[in-house]
Amino acid sequence: MSVERPKNLTLFHRSGVMECPYLKGEAEQQLFAELPSSNAQGLFEELSHAGFRRSHQIIYRPSCPNCDGCKSVRIPAHEFKWSKSWKRVMKRNQDLTMDQVGLRVTREQFELFSTYVRSRHGDGEMAEMNEQDYLGLVLASPVHTTIFEFRGPDGRLRAACLCDMLRDGVSAVYSFFDPAYERDSLGSYMILKLIEWTKAQTMDHVYLGFWVDNSPKMAYKRRFAPLEFFDRNGWVRL
Repeated sequence: MSVERPKNLTLFHRSGVMECPYLKGEAEQQLFAELPSSNAQGLFEELSHAGFRRSHQIIYRPSCPNCDGCKSVRIPAHEFKWSKSWKRVMKRNQDLTMDQVGLRVTREQFELFSTYVRSRHGDGEMAEMNEQDYLGLVLASPVHTTIFEFRGPDGRLRAACLCDMLRDGVSAVYSFFDPAYERDSLGSYMILKLIEWTKAQTMDHVYLGFWVDNSPKMAYKRRFAPLEFFDRNGWVRL
C-alpha cells in the first residue's frame, strides 16, 4: 500500500561530517533541504528568517556536532551606523555606478569572477569553475535572484554581487571584484550600497550569511553595526 506524502512536507537531510573551513580542529555538518519548484520562494522566505542560506536549489544551515559558533547574521538597514571609516569607503568609490541587471549573465562577469576566485581561493574548488559552472551558480536559482553590477567611469565592470530577494530585504549570496582594486575595500563597499538600496526600497534587512566570531575570514562582518544573529531565541542583536 502506498502512502501519499503531504504536499507541504519539507524533507530535511544531514550532510556528512567534514573538516570545518573556519575553525581549526572543528567538524562541520549541514542541515539542508531542496527548494521545491512549486513553492520555492515561500519556503525560502520562511527558512531565511530562521537562519538558513541558499546555494543553487538547496537551502541549508550549519548543524555541527560539537560547535554552534556559526551564526546567520543580518544588518537592520534603517538603523545602520555610518562610521567615519564607512564614509571613507564610500568616498573612495564614489566614481562607481551601481546597476541592477537581473539574471543577465555575461562573459565579462565570468572573467572577473574567475580572476577574483583565483586570487582569493586559488587552492579551492571554486578556482576550477568554468563558464558553465558560473552560469549554474547564477541561473540555478528557484527563487527571486538578481545581480548588482558596479562599473568604473570607463564602463568596465569592477565588482558584482549575486543576491536573493526577500520581502523584508536582500540576501547577499556571493560577491566578487577586481583584485587590482582590493585596497578600495570593494567587498565592504558593496554591502554598504546594498544597505542604501534596501533602505530606498523601504525594506528592512541585508542578510550577510554566516559569521564565526573567531574566524579571521568572517571578522569583517562584525564591523557592520548594528548586527543581528539568529539563535534559538530568534534574531538577537550583538
